[in-house]
Amino acid sequence: MEIEKLNEENIKTLLTKLLKRSPISYGKYEASVNEIIGNVRENGDKAVFELEKKFDKVDLTPQNIRVTKEEIDEAYSKVDEKLLTVIRKSLKNIRAFHEKQKQNSWFTTDEKGIFLGQKVTPIAIAGVYVPGGKAVYPSSVLMNIVPAKVAGVPRSVMCTPPGPDGKVYPSTLVAANEAGADEIYKVGGAQAIAAMAFGTESVPKVDKIVGPGNIYVALAKKAVFGYVSIDSIAGPSEILVLADETANAHFVAADLLSQAEHDEMASAILITTSKKLAEDVDKEIQGYLPKLSREEIIRKSLDNYGHLFVADSKEDAIAAVNQIASEHLEIVTADPFLDMTKIKNAGAIFLGTWSSEPLGDYFAGPNHVLPTNGTAKFFSALCVDDFIKKSSVISYSEEALKEIASDIEDFAECEKLTAHANSIRVRFEDNK
Repeated sequence: MEIEKLNEENIKTLLTKLLKRSPISYGKYEASVNEIIGNVRENGDKAVFELEKKFDKVDLTPQNIRVTKEEIDEAYSKVDEKLLTVIRKSLKNIRAFHEKQKQNSWFTTDEKGIFLGQKVTPIAIAGVYVPGGKAVYPSSVLMNIVPAKVAGVPRSVMCTPPGPDGKVYPSTLVAANEAGADEIYKVGGAQAIAAMAFGTESVPKVDKIVGPGNIYVALAKKAVFGYVSIDSIAGPSEILVLADETANAHFVAADLLSQAEHDEMASAILITTSKKLAEDVDKEIQGYLPKLSREEIIRKSLDNYGHLFVADSKEDAIAAVNQIASEHLEIVTADPFLDMTKIKNAGAIFLGTWSSEPLGDYFAGPNHVLPTNGTAKFFSALCVDDFIKKSSVISYSEEALKEIASDIEDFAECEKLTAHANSIRVRFEDNK
């Protein structure tokens, strides 16, 4: 990899290049995605079955589209006991972390008879999309279902593409069952998103759709937003490592490659104040590559979106980190906790030598569904809040309202909304 000097021009070029990976930039796919959505909306199951035959090469019917208890039991028999133990350990950590995010309704009163509050209610039906294809993602199952369950969502619906044999990956099914998925359907791609957004004869309509997917899934989520809520429009995976001369090049290289292997559009960036570290990381990467199963994908990812930047100062490095707003940020410096306080934009922050990104992907507990393509400037990780609604509660006594009635009338009259003013005025006509 080329070692580049960190400057404003290079960062600007990088941001432009990274933004091109965003699903919102792929207009050429939108027509086909909209066609799929329209077809499913109009024709329901019939369209879903035809599209699954076309894209996933599987014959679906009303009888086999939903995963049965027997299929789940079969999945358990095919999953190694060691993996099941790990899933359960991870699940415990994920649930414990998200339990701390729960919000309760609250109410306040005063002596004048004013009663105000906020009522917290879970959504009724959560839709979860779990991708298949290039890799198996039981970890994503846990990350998407657990916060919904912790929020108190009574019904969770999961869609995931089946293999040509008409079955879902065993580890995906086991993870879904352990996490508490109520219903699982063998549907993938844009057709799955449309089915959950509008409902079909077999797939129920949901209130919110969460979960990552390919470009078709991302664009489909964008298209149905408004009919249902969505978490975000996820782009390709990203990692940014902020490091100084104290970092271990062997470890840093491994961490960069851990994200580059996701797909050809994944981004792996090092920003360091040490040119020697950048050179050592480059050497380590070249040594790792022949040993990795997804070498071809990694090489394409690094060629397209891999960067080794050397900054003149820690301040310049941190400024660039905040500009990039990466999905995953590792801080491997002499004082990562201090440097973390200067970070404003990042999906998830990993501190120190022993906190590599896969720790967050699989086990620590924080959610790994994170904002990408710079959206960490205004989006957060998937959390319990994504599955609740907050309703304001207002109650005034006659005495309390009378005291401020003229204020409200004045405000309404200012906006020329005379009916608003009248709604207050009529309550005190007999007192004038």
